[in-house]
Amino acid sequence: MPGGAPDRVDVAVIGAGAAGMATAALCAAEGLSVVLLEKTEAVGGTTATSGGMVWAPEDIAAARTYLDHVIGAEETDARRESFLAHAAAAIAAFAARTELRFQPVARYPDYYPDLPGATLGGRVFEPVPFDGRALGRHFARLRPPIPEFTPFGGMMIGRGDLVHFRGITRSPRSALVVARRLAAYAGQRLVWPRGTMLVLGNALAGRLLLSLLRLGVDLRLDTSATKLIFAEGRVQGVVAGGKTLSVRRGVVLASGGFSHDPALRAAFLPAPAQHFSAAFAGDSGDGIRLARAVGAALARRGADAAFWTPVSTFTRDDASTAIFPHTVTDRGKPGSLVVDEHGRRFVNEALSYHEFVRAMLRAGLARAFLICDHAFLRRYGLGPIAPVFPRPRRWIRRGYLTASPDIAGLARALGLAPAALAATLARFNADAARGEDGDFGRGNDAYQRHLGDPDRRPNPCLAPLATPPFYAITLYPADLGTSAGLATDAAARVLDDAGKPIAGLYACGNDMASVMDGAYPGPGITLGPALTFAYLVARALCESEVRKE
Repeated sequence: MPGGAPDRVDVAVIGAGAAGMATAALCAAEGLSVVLLEKTEAVGGTTATSGGMVWAPEDIAAARTYLDHVIGAEETDARRESFLAHAAAAIAAFAARTELRFQPVARYPDYYPDLPGATLGGRVFEPVPFDGRALGRHFARLRPPIPEFTPFGGMMIGRGDLVHFRGITRSPRSALVVARRLAAYAGQRLVWPRGTMLVLGNALAGRLLLSLLRLGVDLRLDTSATKLIFAEGRVQGVVAGGKTLSVRRGVVLASGGFSHDPALRAAFLPAPAQHFSAAFAGDSGDGIRLARAVGAALARRGADAAFWTPVSTFTRDDASTAIFPHTVTDRGKPGSLVVDEHGRRFVNEALSYHEFVRAMLRAGLARAFLICDHAFLRRYGLGPIAPVFPRPRRWIRRGYLTASPDIAGLARALGLAPAALAATLARFNADAARGEDGDFGRGNDAYQRHLGDPDRRPNPCLAPLATPPFYAITLYPADLGTSAGLATDAAARVLDDAGKPIAGLYACGNDMASVMDGAYPGPGITLGPALTFAYLVARALCESEVRKE
């Protein structure tokens, strides 16, 4: 065996995103010895840069009805039923056994709010804000958020404060709130390399890291797992960092899916969506390759093998490439529209990010153009361009933002037919002035209106583009994570090609094929199942028979 005599532990977990850290923390809380292997220098994975929402319904019958209409009810999925039955218990278990704390989001509609079983709120939880100073020197081991989501060089802004930052010049109360946040942030930066008041997915990942530290999990960073040890009909260990870990109870795969594995992307994703991913760069299919080597099966159900989002991209000052996901901050706001390469609208811009890219793929589009006017840019921002003081010239010099004093000039700069774009804009502006989108029904349901501007009447998602100059950025189809993955059963045991469990091997997070079957019913439908199956895996491992050595 590599590295001489093997280390011996109860559980080895591969991958330190939310699913891996959650599994490790619950196992350790029950007294098991746990090694958590992470190939990069920090924990958090895609979770650390996400919105951190968790879809965990307590109204099981209504949620089942809703999922049946979104995903389909042609055949019973035991894994989906397992998720619905245990999601609430998982949230409670984390609150009782770890440092993870959630608060309900009072209002956040499901993404298809007019379908039977949908709700306008009550199914979504978000992490309670977390003071990263509790991590001490280990704060550096937490992956930071996307830089463009942290203004002033590292300040996180929660959903509740975003309205105040946008309204700083219009509301004395907002100005006061922002001033207090900035003062607190300035104090943090006197000591720390970034702001320590963490929200969203960074708070979730930070709380899980604190749990690992307090529960005594053996966290090994910069340590890649290269092989599973399979003998006598079961997984007995893992080779990682040139050493062999002998595992008494099981190995858990939680390495984040295959968003950055070129071969698997080519095999599973449509050609227009193979070029960009908003997922963590470390999500490169490690767990899937390890499992396949011991006979595991891959599964893909539904039309989509990934969870989609449109992105824009640019080069940062440090020469790194930024991939910015356009999820909820701009497309649904009034005063913007999206056109294809013929200068025509092809989609309701306020649809969920998943449905927006589905529309791009149906149209065969490898890119589209998000267009707005100056009033929009000042009020809402655009992608990474901050509102209020957007500094458009800086983004024009980077080649990210295209600008023109008139629509004809913008069309020529984008390579579009000026007459076609002018006709599209004229029709859109006429509809926006009436508050009715006659082509695509933008703003016609509760989810779309939730993303709009409540101050805009009669339709919070519509306003004419009338204040020059006009601006545009390019959007590309991309993924937030993969939906296809390892075949598992209702207890997250990995299955072989015959549909039988591989003893001692489990998968959760995006390494397992999603219970959503490629659909995206609402906010937090990746983290909800990830945490629920982490809970189920931990429970199974605690109850499993100890392998004799």
